[in-house]
Amino acid sequence: MAEKGSESEWVVMATGRSPTNIAVIKYWGKRDEDLILPINDSISLTLDPLHLSATTTAAVSPGFSRDRMWLNGKEIPLSGERYQKCLREIRKRANENSDEKKGINIKKEDWESLHVHISSYNNFPTAAGLASSAAGFACLVFTLAKLMNVKEDLGQISSIARQGSGSACRSLFGGFVKWTMGNNADGSDSLAIQLADEAHWTDLVVIIAVVSSKQKETSSTSGMRETVQTSALIKHRAETVVPARMLKMEEAIANRDFASFAKLACSDSNQFHAVCLDTSPPIFYMNDTSHRIINLVEKWNHSEGTPQVAYTFDAGPNAVLISPNRKTAALLMQRLLYQFPPNQETDLTSFVVGDKSILQDAGVRSMKDIGNLEPPTEIKDKVPHQRFTGDVSYFICTRVGSGPKVLTDETLALLDPVTGLPK
Repeated sequence: MAEKGSESEWVVMATGRSPTNIAVIKYWGKRDEDLILPINDSISLTLDPLHLSATTTAAVSPGFSRDRMWLNGKEIPLSGERYQKCLREIRKRANENSDEKKGINIKKEDWESLHVHISSYNNFPTAAGLASSAAGFACLVFTLAKLMNVKEDLGQISSIARQGSGSACRSLFGGFVKWTMGNNADGSDSLAIQLADEAHWTDLVVIIAVVSSKQKETSSTSGMRETVQTSALIKHRAETVVPARMLKMEEAIANRDFASFAKLACSDSNQFHAVCLDTSPPIFYMNDTSHRIINLVEKWNHSEGTPQVAYTFDAGPNAVLISPNRKTAALLMQRLLYQFPPNQETDLTSFVVGDKSILQDAGVRSMKDIGNLEPPTEIKDKVPHQRFTGDVSYFICTRVGSGPKVLTDETLALLDPVTGLPK
């Protein structure tokens, strides 16, 4: 058994932080439900973990009687098959781990009998179409792998995260990431590959319009299953459309070609939602506000003759809007605040979060400035133009960011180093 002098009670911990990601070529549909193997490849952008991430602390102790987990401060059951798979696969690969400072040595064979406590916190809404499960499972697997001294590379670890939540495999890397669907029946080749790191294309600015932070009516898991079973379009999408788009998107990213990138991202988002509508019964992830945001971007792009902004929507109504540079992002922010102003009692600093300096760039310092915004030129002559006050809950301004990191500062740990219980 793991040793520590004469004391039998000790706690060893690891804390990690993992980003979320947003797919620009979408994953929708599984060929194997148990292993979470997709019917097509996908590509995503990793978002800056400062603004959108999961933090997880995993602890091990001979004093723990069972595996336990807390999410955002609330204990949740670990009995679900997805959690169990991740724990099983990481334990299988565990190695000897020593904490010399504490004089603890955990042998490889000890991991099977030792229990873990896990505490995880998302700094953004769970299950609202912001890929919180991607950040969560990526962080769970990454942190457990650190705690258990797993030697496999991030690609191999991504295939374990995939078994928790498909898109989680893409959150094991920063920058631009491809999830290869793979061909093997056991899923061993269905994993994430980094196409380019976060330093590759630093000009991009991402603005997320959080239309709703409520849990969605149709979960991604059941939605995908129903689409694969009932949609006539999904086969054509997976076998013909996506493979061609993957090649073009990889090229657009490599060349930092924003016009091609934007056209592909918008088309793929729209086709994903078309496939959801083609499902029986139809699945509606977007709402009227989502459609108004699409119209705003399309009118602007059309009036300029070249894409100013790309939009993409996951399985939810929130818009992820990608601008090629800071100047365009500021012009986008003006348009968004003009059309979707906050309620009068809203505090501006909580209405635009993340990188708040975008407000200065947009020339907005107060609620009065929002009231004084002029209608954009592309809608100026088309009266009447409506403003939809309060229809967007808040905006997050962020950028492409880095992959998972170990947090060595013990004050950031979510579990108490003595009891192994949430702080």
